[in-house]
Amino acid sequence: MVGASGITGGNLAEKLIEQGWETYGLSRNPNSENEKLISVAADLLDLKSLETGLTNILPTHVFITTWMRNNTEAENVRVNGLMVRNLLSVLSPKQTVEHVALVTGLKHYLGPFEAYAKEGFLPETPLREEHPRLDLENFYYAQEDEVYAGAARDGYTWSIHRPHTVIGHAVGNAMNMGTTLAAYATICKETGNAFVWPGSKAQWEGISDVTDARILAAHLIWASTTDSAKNQAYNVVNGDVFRWNRLWKKIADYFEIASVGFNGDINPLEDQMSNASSVWADIASKYHSKETNLDRLASAWHTDLDLGRPIEVMTSMSKSRNFGFMEYQDTEETFFNLFESLRDKKLIP
Repeated sequence: MVGASGITGGNLAEKLIEQGWETYGLSRNPNSENEKLISVAADLLDLKSLETGLTNILPTHVFITTWMRNNTEAENVRVNGLMVRNLLSVLSPKQTVEHVALVTGLKHYLGPFEAYAKEGFLPETPLREEHPRLDLENFYYAQEDEVYAGAARDGYTWSIHRPHTVIGHAVGNAMNMGTTLAAYATICKETGNAFVWPGSKAQWEGISDVTDARILAAHLIWASTTDSAKNQAYNVVNGDVFRWNRLWKKIADYFEIASVGFNGDINPLEDQMSNASSVWADIASKYHSKETNLDRLASAWHTDLDLGRPIEVMTSMSKSRNFGFMEYQDTEETFFNLFESLRDKKLIP
C-alpha cells in the first residue's frame, strides 16, 4: 500500500489487517500509528530506492492512495504519473501483482486545482462514471493511464475509486476537511467567535455528499477481491445526501458554539484561520493536546476549494450498487464519529 499514513490509507490498512492481510505500507518516511503495519521506506520518485525497499516483497494487491502536490498542474501530471509508473515498473519483474487499485477523486469531473469547478468546466450532476474526461491537464488522468498501461503489460486487474471529500482520522494530511472543521470549531469556542460558513451559496443550499474513509476502505477491498467488480472505475460516497445549511448548525451544536450561515459573501477559512497558529498552540498547551502544530490538523485551502464550489455536487453510486457494493454510512455520524476519535486521541479538547 502506498499512502498508509493518510486518511484513506490509514483506514484501509486498519481494515486489511483486521481481515488478516499481511499489509505493507510504503512511504519515504514511515510514520504510521498502526503497529501491525509493516513499514517500507522508499521514494516513489527514485527507482533505485524503490528497488531496494521492495527487494524481498512480493505483493499480490497494490493500493495507491497518495499523491504529491506541485505548483502547476503540468508538474502535478509529471510527478504523480511518474510515481505510479515507477512503482508498477519495479513490481513488474516480480509477476506477483494480481490487482492494482488507485484512489483519485472528483477532480476527475470538476477539473484540476488550476481550473477547479470553474464556469465552462462544470459537469452535469449527479456525477456519473461515464462522464467523459475534461479537455484539461489532470494528474488523475495521468495516474489512471499508468495503471492501464501496467495492466496491459503485466496482466493484472485494476479498479479506480473516485471518492468525494474523504472524512476520517489522519494527522498531517493535505486534504482533511473533517479535522479542519474540528480545529476551526475548537478555535471558535476558545475565542468566543462564531462558526462562520466559509463557502458559496450553491454549496450552502445545495445537495451534497461525502465519503467516510471506512466506506472507501471497504470499497477498495470489495473491488479488488470480487471478480465481477474488477477492471472498472467507480464513484464511492456514503450513499446518503445532505445540505450544509443543516449540517453546519449540527456541527456547531456539537461544539456548543454559535453558527453563522451564508450571508451573501464567501468568507474563506484561509482568511479566518490566517492567524490561528498561536491560538492553537495555546489551546494545545492548556488542554494537553498531542498536536501543537495547527498545520498538521487543518488544511483550510482544501476546505475552501470544496465549500466554495459554484454548484451543488452530488455523486451517483448506481454503478457500485449494480456491481454489488451495498455498504452505507450516515454522514452526520461520519463527522461525529471523527470528532469523538479526535477527542479520544487527545488531538482536540
